[in-house]
Amino acid sequence: MWWHLFYNLDKTFAMVNTNHAELIKQLKELILKGNAHATTDDALENIPEKILGVVPEHLPYSIWQIAEHIRITQADILDFSQNPDYKEMAWPAEYWPKEKAPKDSAAWEHCIKQIKKDRQDFVGLLEKDDADLYTPFAWGDGQNLLREALLVGDHNSYHTGEIIVLRRLLGHWK
Repeated sequence: MWWHLFYNLDKTFAMVNTNHAELIKQLKELILKGNAHATTDDALENIPEKILGVVPEHLPYSIWQIAEHIRITQADILDFSQNPDYKEMAWPAEYWPKEKAPKDSAAWEHCIKQIKKDRQDFVGLLEKDDADLYTPFAWGDGQNLLREALLVGDHNSYHTGEIIVLRRLLGHWK
């Protein structure tokens, strides 16, 4: 009989919702937690101001430049993920600061606060009841919210590792 097709429909929807919720949970953990490594927040806390602009020999960036790059890039991904009028930035010029150090401690604090705020705002996109992870945005080249969430997690983790290496080289890591 045809009615048997509808018998397990509620179970199917429940399973899809559970899988979606689990995927959202895992994406949030990727973005917010360190899991098997230090978090971005861990890497950026208690850094002496005197080393923020130091570029160790044979390396291209200072801690400030990497942190500011994280901030700029994460803000760009957030904007891209929710703005149909998104304007693409020039790579790499608009993604990396030219100055090696922040102009003052307020600039450093702003960078850290903005990283945290934009990260939480991105997680907010994932937590929306109507969050669609899979449908490509009407703008862009086929990107979707899932891809952008993975990009935020991957990008921040990569550069968090760089910050930790710089801190070790400069003698200011745990």
